Amino acid sequence: MLIGIPAILGPELLFTLRGMGHGDEIALVDGNFPAVEAARRLVRADGLALPDLLEAVLAVMPLDRAVPGGAIFRAAEGNDPARAAAIHHRIDAVCARMAPDFTVTALDGAALYPRIRAAHALVATGERALYANVILRKGVIDP
Repeated sequence: MLIGIPAILGPELLFTLRGMGHGDEIALVDGNFPAVEAARRLVRADGLALPDLLEAVLAVMPLDRAVPGGAIFRAAEGNDPARAAAIHHRIDAVCARMAPDFTVTALDGAALYPRIRAAHALVATGERALYANVILRKGVIDP
């Protein structure tokens, strides 16, 4: 255990987050996502709900303010950015609370899935909700 670090963040995930540089992206994906096939680097977080893990990651990782397109992206129900299921409302609420200066951008499958495959790392959660995938772009901590 560490002081000030959410206990849900295991050593492998902390190592991965610390190793990421400015502009690197990390994808948190649901339990149905083909994580082994898609990941450049895979971190297992089996049994953990995606919103809980998202909250913990946002507690320790700065988000990118320098890129005009945003730093938080998520899937949408049926891959239609105009649709949102209950899990998407939960994801949006976590982001609004933990990163209030950032907008969550819903992406369709054609934009989301290649971005997940290109991410620095992929975290496979135990989330059972469908289309529960989030991408975070790492920023910097100002001097």
